[in-house]
Amino acid sequence: MTISFYRYRRRKFHQKPFIRNSRGLLWRVAAFSLMLVLAGCGKDHSQRTASNTDRTKLTYWCAANPQEVTLAKELVRRWNATHPNIPVHLQPLPSSQSSEEVLLAAIAGGTTPDVCSNMWPGAMDDFIAAGGLVRLDTFPDFWPFMNRRVPGDLLRSFRAKDSGYYQIPWKTNPIMIFYNKRLFNKFRIALPLKTYSQFLKAAAKIVRDFDGDGQPDYWMLYRDVKPIWWQRLFDFYPFYICASQGKTLFDGDRIAFDNDASVQVFAFFQTMYRKGYIPITQFQGDQFLAGRLATQISGPWLLAYIEKFKPHDFEYGIMPIPKPDSLPGPAYTYGDPKNISIFSTTKYPRQAWQFARWLVSRQADLRLLQICNQIPIRKGILNDSLYAPFFHSHPKMRVFARQAPYTRGVDGVSDLKEIFNAISQEYEACAIYGRRSPEEAIRRAVKRVEVIRKWNSE
Repeated sequence: MTISFYRYRRRKFHQKPFIRNSRGLLWRVAAFSLMLVLAGCGKDHSQRTASNTDRTKLTYWCAANPQEVTLAKELVRRWNATHPNIPVHLQPLPSSQSSEEVLLAAIAGGTTPDVCSNMWPGAMDDFIAAGGLVRLDTFPDFWPFMNRRVPGDLLRSFRAKDSGYYQIPWKTNPIMIFYNKRLFNKFRIALPLKTYSQFLKAAAKIVRDFDGDGQPDYWMLYRDVKPIWWQRLFDFYPFYICASQGKTLFDGDRIAFDNDASVQVFAFFQTMYRKGYIPITQFQGDQFLAGRLATQISGPWLLAYIEKFKPHDFEYGIMPIPKPDSLPGPAYTYGDPKNISIFSTTKYPRQAWQFARWLVSRQADLRLLQICNQIPIRKGILNDSLYAPFFHSHPKMRVFARQAPYTRGVDGVSDLKEIFNAISQEYEACAIYGRRSPEEAIRRAVKRVEVIRKWNSE
């Protein structure tokens, strides 16, 4: 269990609203930890006993969604067929409130797997502080392997506070803007919309009352207005990464979003809401496929859904997140990455490292594309002949593959969900309801984050 969780236990339940969420998380982690320990006395114990005769058996946890389970089963089957002396036992992550809770509980209970491929970078501080992970850059071939696979600036974004690396960058889901081609053609809007002013001008053409019923016939964009932390991963955060030219919320331990980029993003969304380009309402059904939304913010997982449910005449495209006017350089975005780590409970770190490397081999990355429709974090993927047939038959995935080097994840700091909740509440007050200026809202968000960080470090 991490130091911060012990600190939560010493606090009074009524002292701070944001501590209540953490305290609830603490007890869920503790309860789940007990479950894992008890499970270790049953089924897992028999597996460990059996391992006495096969001392190099590894346990691998994958994400529990059907596509990744299918991928993991195939990869493990292939590995076991070619590596009989290092067999791998596959187990999808046990169900709980989140995979981070499951993994923290497993660390506390000493029941972690050897390898897990569902590591969210935002939880890295907690995992590392608990002593739960193997530092991967201690393996002699780490740097040659990583330098071949991952662009240097993207790799550095996964470096821990102690300058070590505890995760293999595996896959990314770049957040981009889907757009309705019919609407854009109807209103003669040039593409792509690279800047805020271009986006707002397009919205002014699209969002109007054409039939005289007092309501717009189309909207430029729709976002869920609930101030929930993860909602900001699909509006404020990708726009902030773009506006800051690839920066995240923190620079080491220092809060780094007290800047013009944050203010510009809040101001952009405030304008979008104030002018009615984004409705403050709840919709029933998919308004994008119904043709009433001009754009939608999402990742490559949306492609399969659109292709399955779209009307026969529905046409769409994908473009990058727009930037503040006159901002130079490429358009960055949030990459929603998930990575691979080795846990410190492993008895066979060298074999675990060998297996983890195999999970990100060229052939395994191809199957990730084919089965999961997710982009491997791999240099030069569009120039590799192995992947050419896939991208030829899935041309829209090329857009995401081109964006992948210009993605960023989240900071691996403790209390990240509370931090995003604080930002989300100021975003609601400023952008959605216009009760605060962008400058004031950002100052308040920074102050709230300072309080969260100070409170939880005492």
